[in-house]
Amino acid sequence: MDGSVKHLFITGGVVSSLGKGITAASVALLLKQRGYKVFLQKLDPYLNVDPGTMSPFQHGEVYVTDDGAETDLDLGHYERFAGVVCTRQSNYTSGRIYSAVIQRERQGGYLGGTVQVVPHITDEIKKAILSCADTGADIVITEIGGTAGDIESSPFLEALRQLRVELGSDNAVFVHLTLLPYLSASGELKTKPAQQSAGIMRSIGIIPDVLICRTEVAMEEEHFRKLSLFCGVARTAVIEEKDVKNSIYEVPLDLAKQGLDSLILGKFNLPENRLDLSQWKAMVARTVNPDCGKVKIAVVGKYMALRDAYKSIFEALSHGAIEQRLDLRVKCIEAEDLQNRDPEELLGRVDGILVPGGFGYRGLDGKMEAVKFARENDIPFFGICLGMQCAAIDTARNKAGLPESNSLEFDPETPHPVISLMDEQKNVVNKGGTMRLGAYPCILEEGSRALEAYGTTDVSERHRHRFEFNNQYREILEKAGLRFTGLSPDGNLVEVIERPDHCWFVAVQFHPEFKSRPLNPHPLFRAFINAAFRGKQK
Repeated sequence: MDGSVKHLFITGGVVSSLGKGITAASVALLLKQRGYKVFLQKLDPYLNVDPGTMSPFQHGEVYVTDDGAETDLDLGHYERFAGVVCTRQSNYTSGRIYSAVIQRERQGGYLGGTVQVVPHITDEIKKAILSCADTGADIVITEIGGTAGDIESSPFLEALRQLRVELGSDNAVFVHLTLLPYLSASGELKTKPAQQSAGIMRSIGIIPDVLICRTEVAMEEEHFRKLSLFCGVARTAVIEEKDVKNSIYEVPLDLAKQGLDSLILGKFNLPENRLDLSQWKAMVARTVNPDCGKVKIAVVGKYMALRDAYKSIFEALSHGAIEQRLDLRVKCIEAEDLQNRDPEELLGRVDGILVPGGFGYRGLDGKMEAVKFARENDIPFFGICLGMQCAAIDTARNKAGLPESNSLEFDPETPHPVISLMDEQKNVVNKGGTMRLGAYPCILEEGSRALEAYGTTDVSERHRHRFEFNNQYREILEKAGLRFTGLSPDGNLVEVIERPDHCWFVAVQFHPEFKSRPLNPHPLFRAFINAAFRGKQK
């Protein structure tokens, strides 16, 4: 096998949601800043082919790549931290792996043989990992979802064990992330769960090269020595990953202080090169010390009980605030609450209102109330995907004299379908992976808020929707004060709408949050935060 590409495998133990995604993204940033080209990948053990049909309450947000893949939210961390452009190769699930094997079996691809987990499923997993060599990366980082010991994860870990043998220890390095729980009653930090987690990995045939320990409190030397002894990991390869105080963007700096990137490069027998984190440190300093004022943004959605459902939205808002050294306060509002309470009570003291995307009728009336309140009270408003559709419906109902306007998604019998199903979606039966997905171009109109934010007329943004603005209502709503300032190149798809009679009212059909980065905030989020802060000052 080609040994020119190095593979770093990140596994987890004890509990899920330890932060493997942030750890993988942090390592990628450090290696990239040492001059290496890095590619990242997440292997998820669930049987869904992708998370596209899963409820946000089950899985958090669905992150969309440029090439139209619906993926795990950890890919958002990869792109935001390391600036790596993820693709379909960046996320494989058990469902996708098994589907490929079963399809090949149906086509006679196994020559009549018995298809088994080993070697056929494990071979397909290895094929998915090794395909990343085509990206031109020097180092491929592969994160394994779930925890060591899960039945679902077993084929993935077996595939990694085989790869270690086939690639050699210089080309396949294992990092195991585990938990050190703190018992407040006794004031003790316990290492036994981490020992057992490493033991499970050894029983599979994998001895971690590096052990990263998530902890609430600082580790003592005795903890490092004990973990080294009982987990079979060198003392210098036991790394503390203590909870950060202010921002997840501090994690790479903490890991760099402990020399994690140097340790990994040493395992790979690669030169360390110079590490340059000056821009990242400056960004973190702005995050920790926002000295230019405060800005309060209301986000009105239907999944507020789980913040991960809007992970990229919250991160993009923070990026816009960080750049302008503003202290961002986000007020999460359940859309249904706006249906039962006075909007003034919930929205009266915010500086900006954002309505994100979503599916289904629940909470729609609350989102409509948020749009109306922002419009009537001249509060900066930003609508995304469904938020843009709500803004169009609001103008139709309240400014164009069409009170029964709606989307065909919510009311198939509406006499005024301001939002209708896209033509190419009308014969679609399957739900998974069939929406308008991925990056598409958009042309912005001269003199628009959007053009002012972007600074260029030609932009490309990621989409995830089935319904679109109905062009039969374009002239009617223009007379009602709505301006269509962003269109697809053929002029058929409305991408951006604005209200010129408002201080800042912009809504978009696409998802700009997926392209925002802490070192390069998305132009629309930057402009929205700026408008909210200026409005507050006035």
